[in-house]
Parts: sequence; structure tokens; C-alpha cells
Amino acid sequence: MDSSISQDLIESHEGDDGYYYLKDDGTDESYYIYVINAVLSGTARLNVLLPTATILAFTILAPLLTNDGSCTTFNRWLMGFFLAISAASCIFFAFTDSFRTSTGRLYYGVATFRGIWTFNGGQKKPLIPSDYRLRWTDLFHASLSLIAFLTFAALHIDVVQCYYHKLPRRVTNTVPLVVGFAVSFLFVVFPSKRRGIGYPFLLQKDTSYSRR
Repeated sequence: MDSSISQDLIESHEGDDGYYYLKDDGTDESYYIYVINAVLSGTARLNVLLPTATILAFTILAPLLTNDGSCTTFNRWLMGFFLAISAASCIFFAFTDSFRTSTGRLYYGVATFRGIWTFNGGQKKPLIPSDYRLRWTDLFHASLSLIAFLTFAALHIDVVQCYYHKLPRRVTNTVPLVVGFAVSFLFVVFPSKRRGIGYPFLLQKDTSYSRR
């Protein structure tokens, strides 16, 4: 037994600093790998968690609705209505979820305090409805999505020219980047387990985002 211990000490010797290290079972390394994989996996989901589709639609339509920043009263009302609809969509999509039946068919719905309400009138239910109930974390993720969109929309160049053209350019250039970074960081650290509309099906088997 003494000879085996000595052999482990010799094999684990690193450098000439006079220190000897016992071999470990790789538990710490496995933990670090899991953390890194979780962070990278969360980063890959940012295009789903962030309101990218809503922001893209807003970017395309904002110049048209604001007349390239030269707004009339009608343009302001029209832009305000579109802004409200877009903000509501950010909240709505944050609450959507999906599940598969025993036959493998995919159903989408909206999370409620009683479970998921499917778009076919709530006739289909998941195996464990309690796993799909609305939680406070859903409100947190919806708030992050809404903040990210409103920051970008409010500081869009055409919206600024339409409503508050005297706003300093350093604000319009800096604030969206800071808010976007902060929201992205929070989404990575506190990821959502929802698999709603637009969620990549190939990522649904990720164990780090399982329901349990």
C-alpha cells in the first residue's frame, strides 16, 4: 500500500517547485465543464430569449411609421400603437410553452397558474400539468424581454427624431448596449425553462434545461 501511494505522488509531481499533489477523481473538472457547458448553452439561447423577432420587425417598420423621423400627429399615434402591440408580443411570447403527447405530437400553449392552456382550446394536457404552471420566474423573464425591447425601440433613431429629437447622441448609442449586455447576462445566469413559440426543437433534450 505504501508503494502505491508513493507511486501516485511521483506520477502527480508537476514542476520543480518542491510541491507534490495527490491525484483526484476529476470531480472538480467535471463540475467546471458542466458550468461552462451551461453558460455556452444559455448563450446559444439568447436569440430565443431576447425579443429578436420583435426588434427586427420594429426596425423594418419604424422608418415607415415615423416617416423617417419627420412625424405628424398621425405618425405619432400610429407609432405609439405599434409600440404597444410589439411590447405586448414580447410579454406574450415569454409565457408560451410546449409539450409532446405520448404519440410525439407537439402542442403549443400559454402558461397559466393552473397549467398550460393549449391553442386548441385546452383540450390536450401534458402528463404532469403542474410542471407547466406560471411562476414568478416567468414574470422576471418577461420583464427582461420587455425592458430590452423598450430600450431599443425608445432609442431608435427614427423614434428619437419623432418624439424627442434633442436627446444627446451619446445616450442613444450607449444605453441600448449597456441594457442589452445586462439583460443578456441575466438570461444566461437565470435561464428560462420555457420552450415556447420559436424555440429550436433540436435543443429540447438539453438536460441542463429540464423541467426537474
